[in-house]
Amino acid sequence: MEKQTAGRTRLGNFAPKFAELNDDVLFGEVWSREEQLSLRDRSLITVVALMSKGILDSSLKAHLINAKKNGITKEEMAEIITHAAFYAGWPNAWAVFRIAKEVYEEEN
Repeated sequence: MEKQTAGRTRLGNFAPKFAELNDDVLFGEVWSREEQLSLRDRSLITVVALMSKGILDSSLKAHLINAKKNGITKEEMAEIITHAAFYAGWPNAWAVFRIAKEVYEEEN
């Protein structure tokens, strides 16, 4: 797994402790526990969690890009969003599909 620096890059001067926790704990310690849960599975869980919370911004897009990098195919992502729509909300699914379509069409 590549070292995450988004926290320090985006918030390092404004919120250095938050940036440190984001990069070192969340991504450095939690996401790196690949023996317990694969990056692919962590990506799937994260996308569904963000969708269910209605967090439909650039952070969702970043996690969709990571999901794609971590091996979740376009067909699998469509199935994940369709399944989660019944639990996380139909409007949220529409919003996630819009972003996911953009992310997965970038490969064509």
